[in-house]
Amino acid sequence: MGATGYITLTLRFQKEGNQWVGVCEELGTSTYCRTLPGVEKQLQEAVRMHIETLEELGERERFFKENNIRVHTTKPIKDTIIISAPTPKNVYYRSYVQDVALLSVC
Repeated sequence: MGATGYITLTLRFQKEGNQWVGVCEELGTSTYCRTLPGVEKQLQEAVRMHIETLEELGERERFFKENNIRVHTTKPIKDTIIISAPTPKNVYYRSYVQDVALLSVC
C-alpha cells in the first residue's frame, strides 16, 4: 500500500425497531444489522470499500476536499467527538480512524 495516512470519521448508530442502523456522517455510507457489534463491523467494512472505490475512480481527493475530510500523516490519538446538540437516548456516536493510502504529489 505504500505510505499510510489516516482519516477520522464519525459513526452514528441508532436503534430502529429490532435493527441497528449505522451511518458514517462524512461519507454517507450506511448499513443495518440486528446487533450493535454487527452493524459496527459492517459499517467499518462499508467505509473501507467506499474509500477504495473513490481511490479506484480517482475521486478520493476531490470527495475528501468537498466533504472536509482531512488526511493526517500520523495516526490521531484523540478518540473523542464532541456533539453540540441533544441526541436521543437510542443514538450513539463513535469516532473511527481509517487508514488510507497517501496520494503522491507530482
